[in-house]
Amino acid sequence: MVDVSKWPLFSLLSSEELAAIRQACVFGTSANEAIYITHANEVFVFGLNCSSCLGTGDSLSTIVPKKLDFLQGKKVVSLSYGSGPHVLLATDDGQLFAWGHNGYSQLGNGMTNQGLSPLLITSNLQNKKVKEVACGSHHSMALTHDGEVFAWGYNNCGQIGSGSTANQPHPRKVTGSLQGKTAVGITCGQTSSMALANNGEVYGWGYNGNGQLGIGNNGNQLTPCRLTALQGLCVHQIASGYGHCLALTDEGLLYAWGANTYGQLGNGNKSNHLSPVNVFIFQFITDFEHSVVITVKMLILQVYMWGQCRGQAIVLPHLTHFANTDDVFACFATPSVMWRLMSMEHDDFMTVAESLRKEFDSPETADLKFSVDGKCIHVHKAVLKIRCEHFRSMFRSQWTEDQQDVIEIGQFSYPVYRSFLQFLYTDAVDLPPEDAIGLLDLATSYCENRLKRLCQQIIMRGITVENAFTLLSAAIRYDAEDLEEFCFRFCVNHLTQVTQTGAFWQVDGAMLKEFISRASRCGAFKN
Repeated sequence: MVDVSKWPLFSLLSSEELAAIRQACVFGTSANEAIYITHANEVFVFGLNCSSCLGTGDSLSTIVPKKLDFLQGKKVVSLSYGSGPHVLLATDDGQLFAWGHNGYSQLGNGMTNQGLSPLLITSNLQNKKVKEVACGSHHSMALTHDGEVFAWGYNNCGQIGSGSTANQPHPRKVTGSLQGKTAVGITCGQTSSMALANNGEVYGWGYNGNGQLGIGNNGNQLTPCRLTALQGLCVHQIASGYGHCLALTDEGLLYAWGANTYGQLGNGNKSNHLSPVNVFIFQFITDFEHSVVITVKMLILQVYMWGQCRGQAIVLPHLTHFANTDDVFACFATPSVMWRLMSMEHDDFMTVAESLRKEFDSPETADLKFSVDGKCIHVHKAVLKIRCEHFRSMFRSQWTEDQQDVIEIGQFSYPVYRSFLQFLYTDAVDLPPEDAIGLLDLATSYCENRLKRLCQQIIMRGITVENAFTLLSAAIRYDAEDLEEFCFRFCVNHLTQVTQTGAFWQVDGAMLKEFISRASRCGAFKN
């Protein structure tokens, strides 16, 4: 299961918003922009909005997701982004949309001004249905359903494949050696382009200074050139990084070529390779100076990575503990962008934590009840023994409680005790500050230090002038030093207002004298 919350940017969203996501992509030079599509096919964006790459109609940043109404109801099948960044998006009905940076006409609308909102690109694509898109730094590619490849934008190195180095303002069909071929895949490097034909042949064009075209030399190519070194092999999939490429054959052989400064070719050294070299046997993905692969060994999913991993050069494939390649990019890519439009695989499977959360206070499966203030809370004795030392001691044969089906609780209120038991199932607490005081008392009595810290955090977040002195009294009573210091500082900083509350005058004289003495030592009564 892909977990989109592993990307820092998505920590801005609520659990409800995260649950609604069907597809997502984090992009941008600092991984500070994101686009996601909900199960209702609503498209949302948020982040820095560099070069208007969010498509919101302006250049304003936003940490609150904004809906792209222009794409309402569109089912997205392919998405890619460039360095500007600019964004390309293809829908299931074959429409192509573009927005963002456009200094080199990489949006394909014939202009060079930024695309503030999604633009429907139709020039030279009449009656053509796009099924896949790819972005270089400042050029763009599209693959149609009938296997034709179109390219446009920046062309300083021939990456458009037009035979010249003139920029291309509108989509142009790539011909040359691709003429008559049916393409089934496309990919872009920074200033290079690759296409995969349905017969397994691979073609490349554009910048070749690092050998990323794999043709045996480092000369730029203005038109598509076939990788003859792969002749006799049927390539099944291709991918490009910033300056290197990978190809997977139908037999599971992996080949790599191009830039290798960080060991991104995975062949044990850092030398560039002008022609494909065999790396390993498995499926793969790649992006920037970072390569990642998936393989299956004895029916066990294995994920390997190599290349630039958080500043380190990993020159040979390294087996990771991850279950999918997306998690590798979330944790090790710099910046932590997504290499593709990621799909959330929501299903009925529940983790152990989710299952425990669901079964809390469930009469159907519980084997024990706590009665508090005349109300029952249904729990599972085994869970309590596993999660809490207090209950582990309680449920021993010599204790009376171990033989009871219902245990009466009199020293704590129902909200407090229910919250405590729920914490054992969920690791979370949801109580107002006043009730959190009672839970703090319980946590202290049961020696639950983590719960004690959570209660202190709740109290700190909920402190007001009216309850500050009550909370200070509780912190002193339960020996919560950090909370005591926090509440004391709050009372001193709001001294005039706090001393006018009922809570201030209801405390015992000894505590009041101690507070006044301590406050005076802090200079609270100086003119």
